[in-house]
Amino acid sequence: MTLGDKLRSLRSIEGSLRGLGRPLTQLEVVTSMKRELGRGLSQAYLSQIENGSRPHMTSTSRELLARFFRVYPGFLVDDPPGYSRELQSELRMADPTVDAWLYAGAEQFAPDPELAHALRAIAQENDSRSALLLLGEILRTPSLAERLSEVLQPKSVVGSGHPPPATH
Repeated sequence: MTLGDKLRSLRSIEGSLRGLGRPLTQLEVVTSMKRELGRGLSQAYLSQIENGSRPHMTSTSRELLARFFRVYPGFLVDDPPGYSRELQSELRMADPTVDAWLYAGAEQFAPDPELAHALRAIAQENDSRSALLLLGEILRTPSLAERLSEVLQPKSVVGSGHPPPATH
């Protein structure tokens, strides 16, 4: 997959995450970057990267795009010659989408720092999809979630604003 293909794919994912039902345009990416990150790239530069006339970008541009799309900067390069997506599991290919969804959720729930932190922690896992599946299995196993919660979380503090855990 070329860098241009990856950027087009990220624009599509980001448009979906933002509820547009379509890919973000290059101009929307540029405008959103400047608004959200305080700096950005030009639409012409983004176009050159996507159409392949600029096969490489500066590390500053790569970092900026990685921050905007919430991906690892190393993702924003052409795949090496001979690399085949078919060699990877289709489930692993879903991880960038899952990660983008988790990061978007963390932003959406920023007023709840604990939830936002948890979503970011899952997104930063090497295999965030498996982490979510594991959480699902923990919640389906009778009393396991409660036992883990007792071990991993301190007793509720009086006046914390959260009700004490329910006992059965």
